[in-house]
Amino acid sequence: MTDRRNLFNKIWDLHTVGTLPSGQTQLFIGRHLIHEVTSPQAFEMLRDRNLTVLHPELTLATVDHIIPTDNQARPFLDVLAEEMMSAIETNCREFGVTLLNLNDKRQGIVHVVGPEQGLTLPGLTLACGDSHTSTHGAFGCIAFGIGTSQVANVLATQTLAMGRPKVRRIEVNGTLGKGVFAKDVTLHVIRKLGVQGGVGFAYEYAGEVFDRMSMEERMTVCNMSIEGGARCGYVNPDQTTVDYLRGRPLAPQGAEFDKAATWWLSLASSPDAEFDDVVKFNAADIEPTVTWGITPAQSLGVSEEIPTVASYPTTEHTLIREALLFMDLKEGQPIKGLKIDVAFIGSCTNSRISDLREAAAVAKGRHVAPNVRALVVPGSQLVREQAQREGLDRIFTEAGFDWREAGCSMCLAMNPDKLQGREICASSSNRNFKGRQGSPTGRTLLMSPAMVAAAAVNGCVSDVREIASA
Repeated sequence: MTDRRNLFNKIWDLHTVGTLPSGQTQLFIGRHLIHEVTSPQAFEMLRDRNLTVLHPELTLATVDHIIPTDNQARPFLDVLAEEMMSAIETNCREFGVTLLNLNDKRQGIVHVVGPEQGLTLPGLTLACGDSHTSTHGAFGCIAFGIGTSQVANVLATQTLAMGRPKVRRIEVNGTLGKGVFAKDVTLHVIRKLGVQGGVGFAYEYAGEVFDRMSMEERMTVCNMSIEGGARCGYVNPDQTTVDYLRGRPLAPQGAEFDKAATWWLSLASSPDAEFDDVVKFNAADIEPTVTWGITPAQSLGVSEEIPTVASYPTTEHTLIREALLFMDLKEGQPIKGLKIDVAFIGSCTNSRISDLREAAAVAKGRHVAPNVRALVVPGSQLVREQAQREGLDRIFTEAGFDWREAGCSMCLAMNPDKLQGREICASSSNRNFKGRQGSPTGRTLLMSPAMVAAAAVNGCVSDVREIASA
């Protein structure tokens, strides 16, 4: 009999330890990633209960959120940042957890280094105390962002108590146009389904567009599943997945890899797999996309105008008015041409080598506009080294960008990289909430790395399709 379970339910069932009296599933967690911000309290919970880390070999730690991306001399100037760094160093040493510290060439953003090292594998459950853990679903695993108390649970028991979400299949078919990237696809999906559209669901991304995407592009889309309200997002494993993982340090090696790859491919949802909902999009309808408001769903194509309040359902009118007021925008105003102050290329969404290549292709031979502060922050030390081997760092610096060390940087600004006052930032990150980039009044426009580079050199929101053909 044909197994009509989708990949999500196959993995969920494989990792089910039992059903709790609450009706939740006790789920075994195959891989656990931690960082310096959400782990200190979790380790203190273990000490308070005289517990150990049950499977330290299944946990990997890195530092990324609070580290400076320019001057990394210790002790850090920020006292709280230094305390967090000292805490994770002490905790990992005491509890036997491997730490990718600043002196480790593998260090970087948690959602970059996991896949890079081959820790993220198809068929696994994966958890991390960070909302964008959904990134790892690009590999055909199910990956959850969790809170600090849940981090403690995973450290102590290697399990989580969770309710099983429904599964929605999101298909994007056709061919993406010139200048349209994975970031544009995910912003388009969120725009259409809303920031609450995925509540109660896991998203399976499928169709011709995702089939053709590289692993790094798939990671960008899965990364922002949480912005659409979904519990997680994933892409079925295929030959692209296998090719990416082959030879990764923490992946199986030799004959064991080939055996594992056969199993990975068998997990994919079958053509007649069952879903709770199916939504389809046409790739031709997606153009370079920019957020204009204060949620990732408040976006539009670069050729469009700021929407009117009346174009939204009545229930959203208050939020739309709030967004227009905060962003200082008017109904019917073109988004193209809106002046920016800062350009940021980085974050766990868009700081991989392909992201930097796309941005460098736009920046090459051009220069950052006067009065624009522009920085490029690679997602890991290995990405940074690769970019330097390819000469991307020279392209950026010659164009007037600041080339930084690896870290989260201006995505959430728990480090020195912050907006000042009412600055407007063209950002390749994932959130445009009020205050997200370090200033309570700072304004964020989300877009692809190529679009950020275009905005940086023109000093305003620009259509990368015009820049590229100039």
